[in-house]
Amino acid sequence: MNAVSNTNSIASEATLPISDICDVSVVLVNYNTEHLLERVFAALFAARQSLTMQTIVIDNASRDNSVTLLRSRYPDVELIANASNVGFGRANNQALPRIRGRYVLLLNTDAFVAEDTLTKTFAYMDGHPRCGVLGVRLAGESGTLQPSCRYFPTPLNVFVAENGLGRLFPTVQMIDDMSWDHAGTRACDWVPGCFYLIRKSAIDQVGLFDPRFFVYYEEVDHCRRIRQAGWQVTYFGDATVVHIGGESAKADDRLTAAGRQIARLQVESEMLYFRKHHGLTGLLASLALTCCGAGLDLLKDLVRPRKDRPRHAQLQKLKLAFSLLGPTGWATRPTR
Repeated sequence: MNAVSNTNSIASEATLPISDICDVSVVLVNYNTEHLLERVFAALFAARQSLTMQTIVIDNASRDNSVTLLRSRYPDVELIANASNVGFGRANNQALPRIRGRYVLLLNTDAFVAEDTLTKTFAYMDGHPRCGVLGVRLAGESGTLQPSCRYFPTPLNVFVAENGLGRLFPTVQMIDDMSWDHAGTRACDWVPGCFYLIRKSAIDQVGLFDPRFFVYYEEVDHCRRIRQAGWQVTYFGDATVVHIGGESAKADDRLTAAGRQIARLQVESEMLYFRKHHGLTGLLASLALTCCGAGLDLLKDLVRPRKDRPRHAQLQKLKLAFSLLGPTGWATRPTR
C-alpha cells in the first residue's frame, strides 16, 4: 500500500472487546535512535504505575541496530518495521488500526517522562472531557524551558520572528511567546508532538496526521483540526518532560549535510500548511514576505556586516520555496 494513502484507518473502541481496552496506547516513531531507546522505555515504564499500557514502535528503516534491540530487549512492544522512511506523521498513522487505549500518547524517543507525568496528565484528561489534546512543560537536560504552548503560525508572525522584528510589531502574536507562567494550565493553539496526549474519541472523530506533512507542521495542522471540531487543546504545566530534540536528524548524515534537506522539508511543510489553511492568498503572502525578508538580509549586510549572522537565510528560504512550487503543485501535494 502506498505510504501516503495508508493513513486514517481507525479501530473504534466500540469494535473491541472490553477486555482488550487499556488506559493508554503509547506510540513512538524511531529513526536511528538506538542509543536512546533504553532510557525512554525505562522512564516510560517507571511512569506507568497502575495504568494499563500498550506500547507500539514504528521504525522508519533505521540503519543502526534499533530493530534488533527492540526485538531482543522489548518483546512485548508491538513493532512495525518499515522498509523505508515514510515520515513522522505517516508512521504514527500506521499505529491507528492497532490502538486499544482510551488515550493515545505520541512520544518521541528523545522525550523522557517523569514518574508522575502519566498519572497527572490522565487525571486532568479524565476530569476535562472536552480536552482533546494535551501537552506538558518541556525542558532541556539543563532545565531550560522550551516552547511548550504555541500559537498558530501565520505568514506575518513567521516573517516577524525570522527577521527579528518583534519590537516593530508588538501586537503580532508570536508563535513561541514565552512571557507567561509555565507552571499553570491554559488553553492554547497547539502543543509540540514530542509529548502529545490525545483522547481516542477525538481521533475517532478527526483522525490523526495529514500524510502530506512528511515532517514538521503535522501536529500544528492536527491541533487546528481538533479545535475546529470543538475539542480543546491544553497546555498542562504541572508535569514536565525532558526533551533533547533533533536526535534523529543528527543520526542521519544525509539529512544534516549543511542542513539542506531539513531546510527543504521545513519550507515545504510550511508552504503546504499555509496553502491548506490560508488558501492561495496565504501562500502568496508568505512568498511575498519572504521576498521582503531576503531584501532585509541584503540590506543588513550592506549597512552592518556581521560574521556571526547567518548569511542570507531568507534568500536561501526564498530560493527553496520557488524551487518547490512546481513539484508541490503550488503547495497542494508533498514531494515525498
